[in-house]
Parts: sequence; C-alpha cells; structure tokens
Amino acid sequence: MQYNKTPLNNPFGLLPAIDFYENDVYRQLAAKVGRSNTYILSAGWGLITADFLTPAYDITFSAAAEAYKRRRRTEPYRDLCMLPATDRPVLFFGGKDYVPLFCELTKHVSGPRTVFYNSASPLAAPGCLLQRFDTSTRTNWHYECVRAFVAGDLADAIA
Repeated sequence: MQYNKTPLNNPFGLLPAIDFYENDVYRQLAAKVGRSNTYILSAGWGLITADFLTPAYDITFSAAAEAYKRRRRTEPYRDLCMLPATDRPVLFFGGKDYVPLFCELTKHVSGPRTVFYNSASPLAAPGCLLQRFDTSTRTNWHYECVRAFVAGDLADAIA
C-alpha cells in the first residue's frame, strides 16, 4: 500500500479501517475469512469494509468514554452500510452497545445473522440468532470469541 509508505503519498493519513486496531485478532479474523469478507462495525462510520480508507477517529458507544468521544443513540448519524445483500451467514463479534446498530445495518441480509454475547441474559437482537460465548473475561471478551472462531472451536454454534 504505497499511499501509506510516506506522508507525501498519504497527505490525509488515511488507513484501511482494520489497521487502526492494535489487537492482532482483527487481522487473524481477516486471514481466516478474507479481508473482503471482514467488516468493521464503527460507531463513527457504520458497517464498513476492513479495507475502507478512513482517517483516525475515536468514537464509541461506551458510556464510560469521555463525552466528546461518545455516540448517543438519540443523535442522528448517516451510517454507511457496505455489506451487500447476501444469503451467507453473517457473524457479529462485539460488545452489547453495538448490537442495535448491527441489527439495523444488517436487516437486509437474508442469510442467518449470529450475534455472540457473553452476558448472563440474552440480548435484544431482532431477527438474529443469539449464541452465548461463555467466558470469565469481561473487557474485550469478543477477542477471545474471535480467537475461538479462528481456531474452529465455534463451528457448532454457527448456522
């Protein structure tokens, strides 16, 4: 990716969305299913491809974040949805605050949509299959879930 090699080739500092994440689990997932089949659910952009060129940003649904970083459900956003209509399974690995946006942006998908969660009670995810991922990890538990998927340990849980 020559545009990222020198600042002169990339004056706006754009990077593929997947490269903004330090944890290597994102690249492991992309290596397993292919970058073209990997999407990032972004509080700032919506559902974008792993290779979508984005500027650095720090927006989250987390109520624990500083006010300027927080996206509130009542605020209007023009989210992108780069996932085409498909009848293939779509899997969601992420925190519960992102589930409503995932459901909204994937409602056009005719294939099964599986939402992994780790809370004691199931989440509200209309039209989605819910699959509990049992772990004692609380913060970023979905990294462990992705690793289990990449290792082939979740095959029975996927429609």
